[in-house]
Amino acid sequence: MSLTPRTRKAGIAAGAAVFALTLAACSGGGDSDPSSSDSASDDAMSDEPITLTISTFNDFGYTQELLDEYTELHPNVTIEANVAATSNDARTNYFAKLGAGGLADVEAIEVDWMPEVMEYADLLADLTSADVDGRWLDWKTEAATDSEGRLVAYGTDIGPEAVCYNATLFEEAGLPTDPAEVAALLEGDWDTYFSVGQDYVDATGGAWFDSAGAIYQGVINQVAAAYEDPDTGELIAADNAEVADAFTMVTDASAGLSAHLSQWSDDWYAALANEDFATMLCPGWMLGVIQGAAPDSTGWNVADVFPGGGGNWGGSYLTVPADGENVDAAIEFAAWLTAPEQQLKALANAGTFPSQNSALEDETALNDAFASGDSPTKAEFFNTDSLGTIFSNRANAITVSPFKGSSYFDVNDIIQNALTRTEDGSQDPTTSWDQALSEIAALG
Repeated sequence: MSLTPRTRKAGIAAGAAVFALTLAACSGGGDSDPSSSDSASDDAMSDEPITLTISTFNDFGYTQELLDEYTELHPNVTIEANVAATSNDARTNYFAKLGAGGLADVEAIEVDWMPEVMEYADLLADLTSADVDGRWLDWKTEAATDSEGRLVAYGTDIGPEAVCYNATLFEEAGLPTDPAEVAALLEGDWDTYFSVGQDYVDATGGAWFDSAGAIYQGVINQVAAAYEDPDTGELIAADNAEVADAFTMVTDASAGLSAHLSQWSDDWYAALANEDFATMLCPGWMLGVIQGAAPDSTGWNVADVFPGGGGNWGGSYLTVPADGENVDAAIEFAAWLTAPEQQLKALANAGTFPSQNSALEDETALNDAFASGDSPTKAEFFNTDSLGTIFSNRANAITVSPFKGSSYFDVNDIIQNALTRTEDGSQDPTTSWDQALSEIAALG
């Protein structure tokens, strides 16, 4: 989606030895068959040579090394992987071809598409299986289960959010640099985050955060029902005071604290590389983006804190179109990719934090995953050996699972565009908000 384009690949391969303990730890409890070498002889596949296609977007952590592991287990399978530049590109292609033909055997989707995807659940293969029962967090599974109880998507990652900060810039501002001290400094609500930001701006003249759109997303992900009534599906965004208040709070803060960048723009990536802002909200998948954009930086750290408590930003699934040529084999492949063992390797590759229960319960494995791969590993780049612990804590801090109906994506895109207009100076906040309300009303 436009809000979570993990567009830069870190190019880090997982070290197989690191996961030896994890493989043992995750092998029990009704979640082993699809991911084990024994599944190479699964009845779902014959020995006939086949080519499986998979389409993802940005960076799921599915390196060639990981895909090669599957083909070694299944010598008759050739895998062709396509990666869209952004999730918007992938979304457009997905809904244009779903049911009409032409999609890959395995298609990745983003959590914010789920309400629309579930409207066409009958066009997707039923992935329900005792082998994967209980694999994922309950809310992750519930979002991918249709009204008839069919599981139509396998969860990949979730996006528990922390605060990433540049310790070099913090030191220049006279602020603490130790992650625990920074977490204590930022503990509190959004006002606390903005107040510390004002201290930073007063001391340096630099920007506190990157983008109003990014901050708004963190805020709105803490609202249980922002845009639509969960019971009726009625569009309520224009009349919801929490949405208007969030827009006003963010635009007020943006005036003095933002770098005024459009997230995912070339200027935004350049600013990351040039260390032009001090903090940014960061779910686990953002770590790969930061590292990819600023490979020479030594200042980025992660604080175990988030304004207002906790929040989840993003996360994805794998689906299997029902009209594919290799549905059974595709289901087996998707089950293998989303097994805890493989998701931990994807975590090492791209920072995609697991949604699988057994992986989430293994703090050592999570920390080891962040510390594995080519140098600098995620752990080395972010100057800590406890990234797994941090994001596990952040996941446990999430108390709100926002309702996202079929209009969520469109409404959110309208408001994000409104924020961009205020950031680039083309409209004042009031004018831009009024235009957003008109566009929301036009949705019907």
